[in-house]
Amino acid sequence: MSGGTEPLEIRFGLISGGNKYLTAESFGFTVNASASSMKKKQVWTLEHADADDDCSAVLIRSHLGRYLAADKDGNVTGDGASPAGPDCRFVITAHDDGRWSLQSEAHGRYLGGTEDRISCFAQSISNTEKWTVHFAMHPQVNLYSVSRKRYVHLSTKHSEVAADRDTPWGVDSLLTLLYHDRRYHLQTADQRLLSCTGALVSQPDASTGFTLEFRGGRVVFRDAEGRYLSPSGPSGTLKSAKKSSRLGKDELFVMERSHAQVTLMACNDKNISMRQGVDLSANQDEESDQEVFQLEMSKEEAGLCAFRTAQGKYWTVTGSGAIQSNASSKSASCLFHLEWSGSKVSLKANNGKYINARKNGQLTASADTPGESEVFRVHLINRPLLVLRGAHGFIGARKSDTHTQGTSHTLDCSRASYDVYRLQHADRAYSLKDLAGRYWSVGPEGGVVSCGGEDPDWWELELRGRGQMAVRTADGRYLHGDHTGALTAKANANNTPALWEY
Repeated sequence: MSGGTEPLEIRFGLISGGNKYLTAESFGFTVNASASSMKKKQVWTLEHADADDDCSAVLIRSHLGRYLAADKDGNVTGDGASPAGPDCRFVITAHDDGRWSLQSEAHGRYLGGTEDRISCFAQSISNTEKWTVHFAMHPQVNLYSVSRKRYVHLSTKHSEVAADRDTPWGVDSLLTLLYHDRRYHLQTADQRLLSCTGALVSQPDASTGFTLEFRGGRVVFRDAEGRYLSPSGPSGTLKSAKKSSRLGKDELFVMERSHAQVTLMACNDKNISMRQGVDLSANQDEESDQEVFQLEMSKEEAGLCAFRTAQGKYWTVTGSGAIQSNASSKSASCLFHLEWSGSKVSLKANNGKYINARKNGQLTASADTPGESEVFRVHLINRPLLVLRGAHGFIGARKSDTHTQGTSHTLDCSRASYDVYRLQHADRAYSLKDLAGRYWSVGPEGGVVSCGGEDPDWWELELRGRGQMAVRTADGRYLHGDHTGALTAKANANNTPALWEY
């Protein structure tokens, strides 16, 4: 794959027929289905059991790093060690209603039960052996077609979702997984939903809902009729094609992390561009692919990143300090430290110098300290729809508020499910509003954050960690959430800001 992205770690909750979450307890590694909400103990991670891509067996790892296991007598624990033994291997059966059943590969029995009576001894599947899957990973992804070796994107010209892009670039490559009626719906950046017929529609219905199955670390999308989504025709139009007991490459996709893509504007009010060749220069008013760069944050060191072009090349510092976009792979000279000041950032290269934009737009890593010519305004361009998750859960309207008659909803940061917000950029800052058009606003002195204003409050975004941002008000107070779900903007710049996965 050439997109510079990475496969997502698949994390989820399993909801029993009794509407309770499967839970891994710390004491004794016991397993029950007694929790009414999804917190840390109710989140499980899916792992591929073998390197063989055709293998259907999976491992299910708890927050404790141990695996779900079932012995020959049907006893279930969360104590499977790593490397996991045969008792830890399960085969997933996906049903047309969107639920899963988990069968022990070694013993052929099905996992089921309620409360503290969980076993894996059923010889057939009843309602008790069906589990609703509630994904816990961030729902905004890029999608890669294994057969076409291309990325999926919204083709506005043909009003379709097609697998014909070499790299997942720009707004139209972002897909959001919406959870509705036990199934997942693929939402494009313009808020339409992919139907199994290939059409794009405005509201979820039976034709837009898919059950996700996993094969060898890849995902397949099964519609309500048991058919599978696949690319077809010259452009790779996505639609349901066939029922099949044995899936081929056509039905396989990889869900990948969607990195931030940004433009950077220098003090001359021009965007950095590669339009003139390998030498980067701040000399353009436009925001085409040649002015958009992918921000790839380091796994090892906070605030360290590389910038990738749509052609798959990386920014690099030459011996003379010039900044070019011709590195085929990441090396030390391709890494830059981000130093944020509101919506502006300074970039420190590995030679210890800051990137400077000269009057003619030429970029060099030559400044000892950051001044006016060393700061750049960052515009995040590939999150027209935004989902935010913090340490305690997703941000969304408080459940109690959704049933009131008022137009303002208090926001909660500990939700297991997520609300989708529109992110709009104007005058070098951002506003956030819900899909009904109500804006985020902050109470007095950074108090409770709600969604219901007719006029926008303005926010600044600092892209800091891997897929994480800090969000702050125009007067420098950071968005902060606590374990009760309260969302405020009281934290000042002297505190370490809360980071939100986006």
